[in-house]
Amino acid sequence: MDMKVNHFPCFPELNLSANNKFDKQDQALIVLIQTGLPISATPYADLGRELGINENEVLLRLKRLNKSGVIRRFGVVVRHHELGYRDNAMVVWDVPDAIISKLGLFLGQFDFITLCYRRPRRLPEWPYNLFTMIHGQNRDNVLQNIQVLIKRCGLNKVEYEVLFSTRRFKQRGAIYHKVKAS
Repeated sequence: MDMKVNHFPCFPELNLSANNKFDKQDQALIVLIQTGLPISATPYADLGRELGINENEVLLRLKRLNKSGVIRRFGVVVRHHELGYRDNAMVVWDVPDAIISKLGLFLGQFDFITLCYRRPRRLPEWPYNLFTMIHGQNRDNVLQNIQVLIKRCGLNKVEYEVLFSTRRFKQRGAIYHKVKAS
């Protein structure tokens, strides 16, 4: 799966309720990035041109907004259906706490895993503490990928559940400022 970041928009997760001071230039930058970064070899320079500042100033502002908590993170929204990956499943694992960090790092290296994270168990109903999103071109491909993980990672004695997606939701970042059509 070729998912180069420069081919997909990146969306910020903002914390506008934070007691942070940001100026009109910061607000304009937030409006520009909320729909995604320009798909370009120089996205920050492109943003700077629109704002009348240089690329370095854009990066400094983004770092400051991130450090102050206004922007919590940048994320990539991958529209996997458009890439030919029609099926996906969240596979939840009941992994011993002693190995979960190391296993999570290892699982994250597989190209068919797009998310891998730890969550607390909710005993007794929910014993699972490691979540992996696995994409495939079809359902059988997803199931084959799960078997690859079981074999390569020695997970044959680990309890797991496969939760196939049944519905597709709109994939985009949050909109914080409405942009007027020009």
